[in-house]
Amino acid sequence: MNRTITAVSTCLFLTGFSVLSQATELVYTPVNPNFGGNPLNGPTLLNEAQAQNDYKDPDLKRSSTAGTTALERFSQQLQSSLLSQVLTNIRNGNSGSLTTDAFIVNVIDDSGSLSIQITDRVTGEISEVNVNGLTSN
Repeated sequence: MNRTITAVSTCLFLTGFSVLSQATELVYTPVNPNFGGNPLNGPTLLNEAQAQNDYKDPDLKRSSTAGTTALERFSQQLQSSLLSQVLTNIRNGNSGSLTTDAFIVNVIDDSGSLSIQITDRVTGEISEVNVNGLTSN
């Protein structure tokens, strides 16, 4: 009888335990927004990837003024000023040219027909802009 009570109580215990320990369905939620995750995770994942990226492109040119010297900044400002002067000459109907390390600009005014020739000094590529119908001042 003792065995029967033990077997019955064990069955009741296991039945009660199985009722209490029912499993639910597992649902996978991706983190990456490219695969259906929350789009608010995108900037965080990008920042983490950029923080881990230690590759430096040797061909990447410096685009900010933080890495330029005072002489380079002065040269850029001088080129900008000279280019502005050439553009002012164009507006006044005068011809002119400007040569820098990167390009050559030739402006020719032929009685109302303006021709601007831009030559890339590195590649040798030439771009030409022709404007007709202008009147000189």
